[in-house]
Amino acid sequence: MSTRNKIHLREDQLPEAWYNILPHLPNQPAPALNPQTLQPVGPADLEPIFPLEVIRQEYSPDVWVPIPEPVREVYKLWRPTPLFRARGLEKALDTPAAIYYKYEGGSPSGSHKPNTAVPQAYYNQQQGVKRITTETGAGQWGCALAFASQHFGLTCEIYMVKVSYEQKPYRRVLMNTWGADVYPSPSNRTESGRRILAADPDCAGSLGIAISEAVELAAQSPDTKYSLGSVLNHVLMHQTVIGQECIKQLDEENIIPDIVIAPFGGGSNFAGISFPFLHMNLTKGTNIRCIAAEPTSCPKLTRGVFRYDFGDTAGFTPLLPMYTLGHDFVPARIHAGGLRYHGAGAIVSQLLKDKLIEAQAVDQISAFESGVLFARTEGIIPAPEANHGIAVAISEAKKAKEEGRKKTILFNLCGHGHFDMSSYEAYFSGKLESHELSQAEIDEAIGKLHTPEVPAQ
Repeated sequence: MSTRNKIHLREDQLPEAWYNILPHLPNQPAPALNPQTLQPVGPADLEPIFPLEVIRQEYSPDVWVPIPEPVREVYKLWRPTPLFRARGLEKALDTPAAIYYKYEGGSPSGSHKPNTAVPQAYYNQQQGVKRITTETGAGQWGCALAFASQHFGLTCEIYMVKVSYEQKPYRRVLMNTWGADVYPSPSNRTESGRRILAADPDCAGSLGIAISEAVELAAQSPDTKYSLGSVLNHVLMHQTVIGQECIKQLDEENIIPDIVIAPFGGGSNFAGISFPFLHMNLTKGTNIRCIAAEPTSCPKLTRGVFRYDFGDTAGFTPLLPMYTLGHDFVPARIHAGGLRYHGAGAIVSQLLKDKLIEAQAVDQISAFESGVLFARTEGIIPAPEANHGIAVAISEAKKAKEEGRKKTILFNLCGHGHFDMSSYEAYFSGKLESHELSQAEIDEAIGKLHTPEVPAQ
């Protein structure tokens, strides 16, 4: 029995390629559609907003996509990241389960998001792009892209969901420190933002709205491209360095996990740790449960519908086959801003539809209860998003105790909560709300959808 509390890899063990799960899916996702013609969207349709190499990766048939050496060199600022055994948490739960967590909070921006921000900034620079626009919820993605843009000499313009802009001022300052311009969304800088503010001057914003603003600006400017922090295939692929490292680290202990867990907003966090393990399920016959943890305030995987929908609120994106609550849905003002997204990426949606992954919803108070227990037993204060994954890991560890079974549980601690202390303050003062959606609220949100059904496969 190993007594190691943490497992480190050397820099020369950093993955050399990203894993593309698409070729291994038993059922391919339905194609994205042009909303005007309802015809499949091809690579040429994406050229106004994405650099060519990103588009190539989005449609790549290759299982392994090489990581450029300049990207690997930047990765080495913080990668490989450590894998910890959560012995303090195990003791507090009195569970027979062995709990491991991959800690991504040691990156320059404090989360897993630079894993894709760095290659996206690099590919834009290589194509001669001068400016990139993006959205951000809680700010982790915006911080990551601001850092990466500064590294590769790009101007960065970020639309931050208004409620998070107000709740998390120091994330905004961090983006400014790396040279990015940050605006609360919805804003008066875009047509889509002005239209939403005219209808609701107090709109708290959503990731769908912020995406609309960022995409609108990129489409209008020839020297500008848009950068996305989740949902699409190239983004999920870039994050698979997380799971690949985990496999190497657990191999040193001769361990294959029984359960892999990560928070779920649009999919990058979950895909990053789970897809390499799903690769084992799909190619080697293992049976590792992969669980996406989402908030009860935005439960698209557990209570949404599977159909075509826009990835943004204004309808600038193609129609994507996804589990969704409807692109007009504006989630409650929870502190896990990175999870306040109405839909799920096409690949994760297909995996769930095919029952190759699972999903569980966690309310905000339970998430923070779990995060506080983790902080008190393991010492790291998690980001609000990470608390959702911790809550599911704790639930599974308690089930292991009830069943009297030894299990190995792995979860992704996607970022620290050092800029989120106001949310912990709200929890300790009793001001935090649960925000679980009623069935009537879900029916109302989904009832507004007037997009095509996904054809049966």
